[in-house]
Order: sequence, then C-alpha cells, then structure tokens
Amino acid sequence: MFFKKIFLLIFSFFILHFSVNADVLLPKLISDGMVLQRDAKVNVWGWADPNEKVTVSIDGKMYSTKADASGNWLLKLKKHKAGGPYTMLIEGKNKIEINNVVFGDVWLCSGQSNMELPMRRVKPLYEAEMAEASNPMIRCFAVPQKYNFKAPQENYQGNPSWKEVNAETVLSYSAVAYFFATEINRVKNVPVGIINASLGGSPVQAWMSEDALRAFPAHLEEGYRWRNDQLIMDTKTFERQRTNEWYQLSTHNDIGQAGNFKNPDTDDSQWTDFKVPGYWSKAGKPENGVFWFRREIQISATEAGKPAFLNMGRIVDADSVFVNGHFVGNVTYQYPPRWYNVPADVLVEGRNVLVVRVVSNSGSGGFVPDKPYVLALPNRNISLEGTWKMKKGCEMPPLPGETFVRWKPMGLFNGMIAPMLKFNIKGAIWYQGESNTSNPEEYAKMFPAMIRNWRSEFRQGDFPFLFVQLANFMEAKTQPVESNWAETREAQEAALALKNTAMAVTIDIGEWNDIHPLNKKDVGVRLALAARKVAYGESKIRSAGPVFKSLKVKGNEMIITFKNAENGLKSGGEELHEFAVAGADAKFVWAKARIEGNKVIVSASEVQNPVSVRYAWADNPHRANLRNVEGLPAAPFRATIKKK
Repeated sequence: MFFKKIFLLIFSFFILHFSVNADVLLPKLISDGMVLQRDAKVNVWGWADPNEKVTVSIDGKMYSTKADASGNWLLKLKKHKAGGPYTMLIEGKNKIEINNVVFGDVWLCSGQSNMELPMRRVKPLYEAEMAEASNPMIRCFAVPQKYNFKAPQENYQGNPSWKEVNAETVLSYSAVAYFFATEINRVKNVPVGIINASLGGSPVQAWMSEDALRAFPAHLEEGYRWRNDQLIMDTKTFERQRTNEWYQLSTHNDIGQAGNFKNPDTDDSQWTDFKVPGYWSKAGKPENGVFWFRREIQISATEAGKPAFLNMGRIVDADSVFVNGHFVGNVTYQYPPRWYNVPADVLVEGRNVLVVRVVSNSGSGGFVPDKPYVLALPNRNISLEGTWKMKKGCEMPPLPGETFVRWKPMGLFNGMIAPMLKFNIKGAIWYQGESNTSNPEEYAKMFPAMIRNWRSEFRQGDFPFLFVQLANFMEAKTQPVESNWAETREAQEAALALKNTAMAVTIDIGEWNDIHPLNKKDVGVRLALAARKVAYGESKIRSAGPVFKSLKVKGNEMIITFKNAENGLKSGGEELHEFAVAGADAKFVWAKARIEGNKVIVSASEVQNPVSVRYAWADNPHRANLRNVEGLPAAPFRATIKKK
C-alpha cells in the first residue's frame, strides 16, 4: 500500500510538471508568412493544456479563449481587409510570434499531376518571367504528400512552410496555381495564398472522406483494406525488392556496361540503324531491357569547349546520357522532359559522340515523336533527329506494375485535406480526372460527390470550386470514334449543375504525346477568369467559351445554339472541324459545319435524317476550332434529338 501511494504521488507530480510546462502548439498552416482570408471571420486554432487560457493578438486587437477538456482551442478573428504584413502573437503558458502575416485571398489547389506539375518543368516556355519572378504578395504552402487510411489527421508532418514567390521558390510552385495566383493578384491587387495539396496519378476517390465513400462501397472497402500497416509494409517491401532485383539483373546482364559502350571510341559499325524519334519492338511486340544508342556530330573550333544544352525530348522509360564519355544527366521514368546541360570543355573540335542508355521496363520503349531532339550551341542548334546506331544491352521480362498505395481511397483526404479543414479559404481550383478515365460513368457520380464532400467538411458554405476539363491527348483518329476521355470531359461538365462551380476548357492546348502539356499559363488564366465571375462577382465578364445549349433539326440540317456566345462565334478563319452527325443507326460521320451568328449549322450528305451530333468527341480532337468572339474554346459535347 505504501509503495502504491508513493507511485501515485510520483505519477501525479509528473503529470502536474508536464502540464505546467506544456506549450501552446499550432498547426503548420499557422506560421510565418501565412495568408489569412480577408473579409472573413478567420479561424485560429491549436492545442494547449486542458482549460488553458490562450490569447491571440494581431493589428492592435486581442482575442482570447480557453482550451477544452481535451486541450483543443479555437477562436475567430474579426473580419479584416486585405493588407499587411502584420505580426501575430499567441500566448498561453508560452509565447509564439508569427511574422509577415498578410490578409488576402486563399485558394486551395488540388488534383493530380497536372496540378502538381512545378514551374521548373515548364521553364522553356516561361524562362524570362520565371527569372524575374518576385512578388511578396503571392505565397504558397506546399502540403506534404502523405496518406492515412485510419483517420483524418489534425496536422501536417515535417516542416512545410509558406514561401513568397521569387526566382528561386517559383521553381517548385505548381505552374497552374502560380499563373492563377499571378492573375488574381494582378486583377484584384490583393495578396494571394495558394495551398498546394496535389499528387500525381491520384484518382478522385483518394480525395474523398470515409463518409463520402459510403455511397461507393467498393472504394470504401478498398480504403479499409489499407488500414493494415503490415499489408502496406509487406507490399512495399516485396515490390521494392522485385524492382531492385530487376534493375540489378538488367545492369549485370547489360553487355554495354562491360563493353563500355559510352566510350566514344567504341566500334559501332555493326550496330543496327535506328530512327530517332521512334519506338522499337520485336515482331510487333514490345521488347524490354537495356538498349544503347550512339550518334556522331561535328563541332567547329569556335564551338568547342563551350557549354551547350541538350534536349532529348522524352524517352520511355529511363535514360542516362553521355557526351564524349562524360555523364551529363539521367531521368528515371518516362514523363519528364530530358533537359541536360553539357559543361564547358566537354565538346571538342570535330567528331563528338552522344550516347544514350535506355532502360525499357514495360510496354514499348523509345523516343517519343513530336518532341524536340536538339543540341543547342551558343550560335546554332543541331537537330538530333534521324539515324542513330542501336545495340541491345540485354533483354528482360516486363517489370510488373507497382501497387500505388498512396492513391488508395480516402488516404489523401485524411492525410492532406483534413489538417486544413479549419483554415479559411476563398475557394478551390482542381485539375484531375486522367486517373478516372477508365470509368467515366462512375466519375460522373464521384466528382460532384467529392465537391459536396469538401464543402461539407470545410463548413464554409458552397465556396467557389473551379476545375479544369481534360485537355486533348493521345493520337488523333481519322474517323469519329467512341472515347472514354470524351465521356470523362462530359462527366466533368455535368458538375456545373452544382452551385458556384466553373470549368476551364483546355481542349485546344493539350499535346497528343504528353499527358502533361507544357502550356499551364493559359490554364491558370482561364481558371482566373472563372474565379472573377464566380468568386468575385464580375457578372459582365466573359469567363468561359461556348457551351452547348439546344439542338433542333430542320430538314437535313442540325441547328445548335450555345451559351456564352451572345456576341457570336468564330473559327479562326478556317472551316469548322470535329463535328460529326449520325442517324438512328448511331453511325457517326464527319459533318460540314458553318457559323450563323451564335449558332452552328451542321449537316452531312451521308445522313439524310440526322438525330445526333457530336463536337470534339475524341481523346484528341486536335482540329477543334470553335470559339466565341472573346477567343475562348467551345466545350466538347454530344446531343441527340429527343423523341416526341
């Protein structure tokens, strides 16, 4: 009994000591350089001892509250106009000073890779303005890319922070978010904070909460399955080992390593000719493993010893590049562009040898067509397209695909969205959908469900939600076809039925050979136009291109009217393309189309009694050229005359 009392006394003293010395803690979002939402009763929250008094002071005003029995506390600041910078002081049993706080507009930027894509990946298009980037009124908070299947998280891991835009920090900014923020700041002249919560490859179900997924039980069960830490660990361990063994074996078996194929003096006279760009295959089937490519170029005396820039387009899947035996860079997966700096003193007068070692782990390996392959010298560019020498280093079986645990349902909502739910925002911009194109019908239900889910969880009303419709992608078809990408675009457009939503159409700025088109400025500007209409109340602004409104038939002609086309339509001086019609047999053929005011008249001689029409209905309707007079592209659509 005596020892029990001593234990209780020691335990009580420990608890009391811990309590007395406990610090007020803040979420990572509430930190130096943060942007707080103007004209709103802003939440400030954190953790402290149970019942501990907490005060927050900013701009001459003091607010106070007490932590609840669990140590949680939250208070609301009065509405504040745009401006700053201010210092915020939080006091409990300790003091925290937060510097360089501004009030402005906060936008959540989310989605998959086309939202995540950083400015450094689009540098060739925007190099000059990136070099001059400097605006303390634009700030970004990059959310750590973490998932959690067990419960919504209260805070972020690591040390994420708010970063003002400058020539260095802009490299890591989401390109879409940067151009959006820049345009909003330019037009509204207020600070703009962007919270970048995006992850490449993520499907919509990863961004939905457990409650929202109850309407989609198969996805909910899949999310529950990954609550098993041992399953995650075992899966990652097995797949990491399998991948490591594949690459180790490919390196071991690669005759180019032992033969020193990167050496410019290697004899390649017996190698096979190969045309760059292009893909290789064996009997029409993909061939995987290691492949070596060599090409000679001639350099003048004045060019020798100078630095150069090597653009090797895109290569499937991984590459290592050598110039005269010097390693100049590598990329380990297929999507990024291959931009390599060739140091001074590497190029020599006369003969120079470029060597590329390519590893193809699955599918068709090769050099992606319609990408630039060039060596840029100070005063000229040398095209690298044409005949190279090729030799197989080793053949390997295809590497099995990875289980992307980070994309599983609810994981990204719990890990990346939940910790910010108390943070006040102006609205959200969203670029996602590529990973859900296999099931457009389901996406038509899940995407609006996700929007409603976020609005419910943030508890900030029907805040503006602006999204990007999928760009044109993949090889163009010569005849009208069915298309999951077109159906996914239709599913996206259907979400406009929700309040305070808008869609940026990008059917004109995609790249057939790249799921990550470089033109992100137009995307950001179009989203900003949508924001000006939906979020900022500029009712007279034309913020979107033509959208299908109605269809009627007169004889053999179909008459289509559009919204957002009151001032008229245009086609850039060319005839209209990408319209197709069908009769009752649903067999679509290309149609002639002409503009009459804000209408388009469509017909095809092969279809005497048309009942259906489509526009830009394809993965890549690359010739789509219908716009309103303001220059914004028309959204793809399909329509059928309703039976009476």
